[in-house]
Amino acid sequence: MSLEIDDPDAAAAFVRANTIVAAPPLVPEIRLHLATEITPLWQATEEVLAHTGLPPPYWAFAWPGGQALARLLLDRPEIVAGRSVLDFASGCGLAGLAAKRAGASVVTLADIDPMAAEAARLNAEINGLAIETTSTDLVGNVLAGTDVVLAGDVCYEKPMAERVATWLRDLVGSGRIVLLADPGRAYLPKSGLEPVARYTVPTTLELEDRDRRETTIWQFRIRC
Repeated sequence: MSLEIDDPDAAAAFVRANTIVAAPPLVPEIRLHLATEITPLWQATEEVLAHTGLPPPYWAFAWPGGQALARLLLDRPEIVAGRSVLDFASGCGLAGLAAKRAGASVVTLADIDPMAAEAARLNAEINGLAIETTSTDLVGNVLAGTDVVLAGDVCYEKPMAERVATWLRDLVGSGRIVLLADPGRAYLPKSGLEPVARYTVPTTLELEDRDRRETTIWQFRIRC
């Protein structure tokens, strides 16, 4: 599984070789390159990934937060229709792809893992959707021109969750709509959030500690 991750052609070939095209259970409208129990990537250990220079392949899975956000936007397209959208820590890009399908004018998928950017580009291609990608760390950026920010499942690690939450609150203060989908992670902010929707997302015991995750979509509110 050797790979030069700065070579787009090699990265694309790696994604195609180590995934299958399938639809996540909550979002059958969108197909993705996903790792499953029959693909080599699913079976790869951290040791193997480290040997190839790859970070954990979070981009190869449709996480509960992304599925919930995608379902919301496809069911309520008015949230993003005609607006510029950023899918933060986008992974496979599911939420952003749903935003584009729901009528968003411009969608940017942002993930610091360059392999995620390549996987998202391929996922957009198989769905016939036009998106932009970036591997720049955008935390702290004012995101000029962005109307809606989507963040799926980013509260699993304390330092990241605190840093991101501060930034997202600042974005709300400058007029952005910020939606955060969380399946009960430990470091969800304790205040300033309003529930928008809840979904039961099928998952797998290979990734989670249960086969379903109750996932809430929260909207950040301006601090009093």
